[in-house]
Amino acid sequence: MKSMATPDPFGTSKDEMERLEGELKKWKERVEKAEKAKADLLLCKLSADEECVKAEEELIKLKDFQEKQHKNVIMSRDTHERELHVLIEENAELKREIEKLKEDLAKCSSGLSRDGQIKKKVAEMKMKFSHMEEMKNDYADMNTHCVFGVTTKLPFRLNQNQALLTFENEEVAQRLIKMGKHAVNLDSKIADVRVKPFALEMGVKFELHVTISGKKINVSEVPELSIPEDWMRDKLELNFYKSEQGGGEVENVNYDKQSRTAVITFLRPGAANGLVRCTKYPLFVNGRCYRLSVSPNTDVHLEKFQLYCGISKKTILLNRIEETEDDEESVQDMIEIHFQKPSNSGGEIEKIKYVSKGVTWVWFEEDT
Repeated sequence: MKSMATPDPFGTSKDEMERLEGELKKWKERVEKAEKAKADLLLCKLSADEECVKAEEELIKLKDFQEKQHKNVIMSRDTHERELHVLIEENAELKREIEKLKEDLAKCSSGLSRDGQIKKKVAEMKMKFSHMEEMKNDYADMNTHCVFGVTTKLPFRLNQNQALLTFENEEVAQRLIKMGKHAVNLDSKIADVRVKPFALEMGVKFELHVTISGKKINVSEVPELSIPEDWMRDKLELNFYKSEQGGGEVENVNYDKQSRTAVITFLRPGAANGLVRCTKYPLFVNGRCYRLSVSPNTDVHLEKFQLYCGISKKTILLNRIEETEDDEESVQDMIEIHFQKPSNSGGEIEKIKYVSKGVTWVWFEEDT
């Protein structure tokens, strides 16, 4: 019995059907490839999106780094500019000190006289009595010899934003100088200050020998009278000849009418000692009494004159102390607290001086 084939309603032949089936298979393969390509593209897109996010993050980090670097450059430039300004000021100060030293050297050179003696002006000061010298003759009451030891104080110019600290222990000062830089807490900010040694000006030492004459006295305020100089000289001699008033036999009268002064020399050693105890002495002329001023006759000379350079090993100089809103005393207290702490390599402070504005002079004297 023969099988019956289903008739194709479209009347398509077998060959045509095979051809169409081949075409369909090809399109299916193309669709599969397209789907795979689409999946690959989606994966690539996801990967690209991740890379884009990473790139944006890196870009943000790079911008932040550039901004930070820019700020650091500006801060560094400002710091360098401040340091340069400080160095320029210090350089100018050093130049002024060099000029001052040159002037002092010129003064010392001009003060050196042809006979080798040095002339130097010394400020008014208190003298320390050293000792009495023994007499080298038989008259113990003839002259009084006194010796005074004199040592000049050494000046130091303390400029604005500087401080001087003197420690009880020399080792503390030398240790701080070796360290050089120190970060000091000034309440509202940290100040980087520099510690360095410093030089003092030249000073002098000498002994002042004073001899008070036991035979001579100085007389001043001699009255102006219409009489010859010889007559006035005679009246002075007669006036001081009277031993009951503390005088004695007069050896010589050196009278100067223009200055109204005289030097009376007695014959007896020690006669002048009683007169100089009272500063006024009566002079009787033509029934009128005048008051003469009487003072000791002294001879003064220097011995053991020495020039010396002072160095304070216990003292340090602080530079570059930044200005703050606090008052000068508060800043000085904060500096003292910092350098007293052993943790900051400090120690006990004897004296401290800080200058926030202007200039001041600090005086050093020799340790006794």
